[in-house]
Amino acid sequence: MPQGKSASINARHPSASPGTEGWVGVGLRHPHYRDAIEGNNNAVDFLEVHAENFFAEGGILPSILEDVANQYAISLHSTSMGLGSASGINDGYLRRLSNLADRINPVLISDHASFAWSQYQGHDVHAGDLLPLEFSQTGLQVMIDNVDRVQQLLGRNILVENLSAYIDLGPGEFQETEFLSELAHRTACGLLLDLNNLLVNAHNFSQEPALTACMRWLDQIPRDIVGEIHLAGYTPAGEGKLIVDDHSQAVSEECWTLYRYAIQRFGPVITLIEWDNDLPKWDELLQQAQFAKQIIAEECTAIAIPGSIR
Repeated sequence: MPQGKSASINARHPSASPGTEGWVGVGLRHPHYRDAIEGNNNAVDFLEVHAENFFAEGGILPSILEDVANQYAISLHSTSMGLGSASGINDGYLRRLSNLADRINPVLISDHASFAWSQYQGHDVHAGDLLPLEFSQTGLQVMIDNVDRVQQLLGRNILVENLSAYIDLGPGEFQETEFLSELAHRTACGLLLDLNNLLVNAHNFSQEPALTACMRWLDQIPRDIVGEIHLAGYTPAGEGKLIVDDHSQAVSEECWTLYRYAIQRFGPVITLIEWDNDLPKWDELLQQAQFAKQIIAEECTAIAIPGSIR
């Protein structure tokens, strides 16, 4: 790992490493492997990869990831763990994730507040999607049990990301913010705060302006549980149509505005630029990361000046 980019646990943000405050990274996808390996490794602070893409123990991909990890700190972001699955998490999946974490020594490990696994005729089956949870006592206990199991196996805390969902399950026993806050309190996991997911959900389901709804959501989250922020963009949809969280655009102006508000509230949290479809050139991704760094510097400077807190 690069000097100073260790994976030890920070007491304030349970899944962040000491010294990562203000770090900004980008998601590494296949078309950019060569750019990352041959480029300037000081241009970003870390790279995020989807863990499942590197579970294989042979072939070229593990070697590529090891080459990348020799130059950058790595965040492992999972999309298939299914932390909210009542049937539990597949043993084989967890074993492969643990082996990968041992090889790479990531600075962060994360997945989503969703379910994915079930049982059919005695076999584990995976839904192939991030399915929304019911925010109930039963759902919370399932999440607690699964997060505890994962953290015990990995020997470290993880981050749990708020979900973009396309079905409104209606009022539950908890608000989403209460559910995630209690999960963090009961397990010592951290929250991966995806601002684009918040905006997508607000546009699709909220009766008030999206930014207003998202800012109110952020106000209900304890300051000390946020371990990472994700920024992304989405393809606009026509009036009355669902917006899909497709990560196919640059970070939207609305998301940048919400990011400024989040930094004011939570401080210089480690941040990732997500872009998964219709990928831009590598340099454009790095420019987005630099803009995030600029916002962190501006907002944290403003907060430090007496009387400037907004």
